Amino acid sequence: MRVGLSLLTLVPGISGGSETYARGLAAGLGRVGMNDYVVLAPGLAPDAGAGLPTTVATGYPSSRGAAGRTRSLARAVIRPGALAGALTSVDVVHFPLTVPAPRVSGPTVVTLHDVQHHDLPGFFSRSERLYRRLAYDRAARRATRVVVISEWARRRAIDALGLDPERTHAIPLGIDHDRFRPDPSVEREPFLLYPARPWPHKNHPALFEAFAQVRRERPELRLVLTGEGHDLASLPPGVESRGSVPLDELVELYRRASLLVFPSLYEGFGLPPLEAMACGCPVASSSAASLPEVCGGAAVLFDPARATSIARGILEALEAAPELSKAGPARAASFTWEATARAHDAVYAEAAEAG
Repeated sequence: MRVGLSLLTLVPGISGGSETYARGLAAGLGRVGMNDYVVLAPGLAPDAGAGLPTTVATGYPSSRGAAGRTRSLARAVIRPGALAGALTSVDVVHFPLTVPAPRVSGPTVVTLHDVQHHDLPGFFSRSERLYRRLAYDRAARRATRVVVISEWARRRAIDALGLDPERTHAIPLGIDHDRFRPDPSVEREPFLLYPARPWPHKNHPALFEAFAQVRRERPELRLVLTGEGHDLASLPPGVESRGSVPLDELVELYRRASLLVFPSLYEGFGLPPLEAMACGCPVASSSAASLPEVCGGAAVLFDPARATSIARGILEALEAAPELSKAGPARAASFTWEATARAHDAVYAEAAEAG
C-alpha cells in the first residue's frame, strides 16, 4: 500500500507541537512502517519527511506570515493543480496538520489535535473561530478516518463535532529517546522551566502570580521561559525569557532545571512534560485536559485556575524531586515514535479498506 503525507501547512518554528508530531511520525514510519510512503513538503521545510521520499511543493508559496499562509492555503485548496498530482498514485492520504491541502479524491486520514476553539472560544477572535470551524471541523467530519492525540481529545472531538467513534482513533505522541534522556553528569540548578509561547491558554499570568508566592519560601529560585513573543519589559522579578531556543539547548534546560512547571489550561496532548520526564526533570503540571493522562502518576498535579494551587504544586514537586526524577523516565519510556507509527499504519489500512 502507498501512503501520502501532506505537510504543506507546516511552518518551522511556528507549528509548535504539531510540527514535532509530523516530523516524529515521518521518522517513525521510516524506521518501522510497513507501507510505501511519499511526503509532500513545503519549501520552508524540505526536510520534513525525515528521510522518506519527498516532493517539495514548488507550486506552493510558503510563508511565515499569517496573511501569506492563508493565501497559500486558499490556493492549494481551491486550485490544487500539480500539488495534488504528487499524491495521485497513493492509496491513502494523511493530513497530519489537519487542514486537507491539497484537496484529493480517495480515502483520507486527518489528525485533529484539539477542539480548543469549541472549548475555550474566548481565546480566539471571531475570524479565527470561523477559520477553524471551516478548516478543522469540516476536515474531520469529511475524513475517512480521524486521528486524535489522546483519549481525552478523542472524547472532546466526538462530543463537539459529532464524530463517529468507530472512525476516530486516539494515538499518543512519542519521544525521541536518543535525544531526551537523563545525563547524571549534569547538576540541577535553582530555576523552574516553562517552555511555551505566551498564548492565552498557556496561562502565564497565573504562573507569575504563583511564582511570586513560591519565592517567598524559595527566594533563590528563578523562572526561565522559552518561546517567542514574551514581553521582556513586563516580566516579573526573577523571571527571564530565552526566546526561541534550539532543541539541543532545550534538552540542556530540561537536564539542569530543578523543575518543569506546566500550568497550561488546555492541551490536546502536551509534549513538554513528557520530554522533561524523559530527561529526569521533576514535573509539576496542570490537571487540565489531557495532562493527567499524559503524566500518569509521575508528576505533581495542580489546579491551573488557582495561583495558590500552582504554588503548592511547585513546592510539593520540589520536595519530591528525587522520587519524580526516577518516575519520569519510566513513564516516558512507553511513548515512542515507533509505537505511534505502527498505530498510524493500522489506521491507514482501515481507511484504505473503508474507502
